[in-house]
Amino acid sequence: MKQGTIIDATLIAAPSSTKNKKGERDPEMHQTRKGKQWYFGMKLHVGMDKDNGLIHSIETTSANVHDLTPAADLLHGEGTVVYADGGYQGIEKREDMQGKAIGFYVAMRPGKRRALPDTSEGRLDDLIETANAHIRAKGEHPFRVIRRQFGFQKTRLRGMLKNSCKVNVLAALANLFMARHLLLCKT
Repeated sequence: MKQGTIIDATLIAAPSSTKNKKGERDPEMHQTRKGKQWYFGMKLHVGMDKDNGLIHSIETTSANVHDLTPAADLLHGEGTVVYADGGYQGIEKREDMQGKAIGFYVAMRPGKRRALPDTSEGRLDDLIETANAHIRAKGEHPFRVIRRQFGFQKTRLRGMLKNSCKVNVLAALANLFMARHLLLCKT
């Protein structure tokens, strides 16, 4: 786990119901808008290895926190390359990333990619973007395992600390689940 890191984030919904003793929603969860849809809950930020897709760092925040805020905490310090989706535009300009010898490969905005010229340089840039997208696609696999295999699509607990503990355990189990073929071949 020393070559590169893929960083990504996903939203985990929380119950927005106020049918409880206090008559209010979870005060530590917040709402955010993704596209034209509003979500209430928390955000799960993950840093994973580029080669095998195993999670090496995890952060949980309320849903209204931007993806760039915990990005520095998702890097393990020995990586030389970071792959990220379009939500991490401008990561190299942040002050907590200054002075680090890291190459950032952040997804190009769709409008900018469509506007690439139909020249050899434009086609080369499109091929490079496609190759980086194949690497970034590994970043979605742990989320699928956590959400679908382990059923953590919606929080059942109130409070960020309890949900963070549960997410940490699920991330460890997701690593075991994704590495099961490697572990079974060694016996």
